[in-house]
Amino acid sequence: MNAFIASLQFITAIPLGKPRPFDPKGIIVHFPLAGLAIGLIVALFDLIVSALWPPFLASVLDVVLLATITGAFHLDGLADAADGLYGQREREKALAIMKDSRVGAMGLVAVVCVLLTKAVALGCVEHLRFLALMVVPAYARSAMMVGMRFLPYARGREGTGNPFFETPLSSMDFKFVAAPLILSLFLGWRGLLLNLFFAVTTTALIFIYRKKLGGITGDMLGAMVEIIEVVLFLAVCARGGS
Repeated sequence: MNAFIASLQFITAIPLGKPRPFDPKGIIVHFPLAGLAIGLIVALFDLIVSALWPPFLASVLDVVLLATITGAFHLDGLADAADGLYGQREREKALAIMKDSRVGAMGLVAVVCVLLTKAVALGCVEHLRFLALMVVPAYARSAMMVGMRFLPYARGREGTGNPFFETPLSSMDFKFVAAPLILSLFLGWRGLLLNLFFAVTTTALIFIYRKKLGGITGDMLGAMVEIIEVVLFLAVCARGGS
C-alpha cells in the first residue's frame, strides 16, 4: 500500500497524508493501479455531472477534473516536450528548451489541441463512459512504464529523474498492467481497438523519441500520457461509441 500511495502522490495532486518512503521502483510498478484510481474518481464524477448536463459539457468537466487531479503534471510535460522536440533542433538544444519553465507557442498549441480532442472524443462515448474513463487513464500511465523500459534516461546521471532509471524494469514489473487489460475486454470490439491503438501509438512514440534524442525525459513521459489518453478516447468513441 505504501508503494501504491507513493505512486499516487508522485503523479497526482490528491492529498494523501504524509509522504511515503521514496521507492522509485515501487512507484513505477504501481503506475497502472494509480491510473486506475484516477480513472475511477473521474468516472464517479462523470456519473454526477452527466445527470445534470449534456454529454459534451459533462466531458469538458471530466477533462478539467482529470487535469486538476494530476495538477496538470502531464500537460506541463506535453508543453515542454512539444517546444523541445518540434523542428530539427540538436539534442542538447532540445533538452535545454524542455528544461525551461516557460511555455512556447508549440507547447501551447499542443496542450489546447489535446484538451479539445480529449473532450470532444469523450463526448461521443455514451454507454461505455464509466468503463472507458477507468481504463484509459490506467493505460496512459502504463505507457510511461514502457517508455522507461525501452529507452534510457536522456539527461544522464545529473538529471532529477535518474533514480527512476537506475533499476531496469523486468517483465514481472508489468504485472499490474493486467488490470486495465482485463477491464478493456468488457468494452467488446472497442477494447480490441483500444489495445491496438495503445500498442501502435506507444511504439511510434518510442521510435520518435529514440530518433530525436536517443532517450526519454520526464517531460516526454508526461507527453506520452496525454497523447495516449487522446488516442484511446478516440478508439473508444469509434463509430459513435454507442
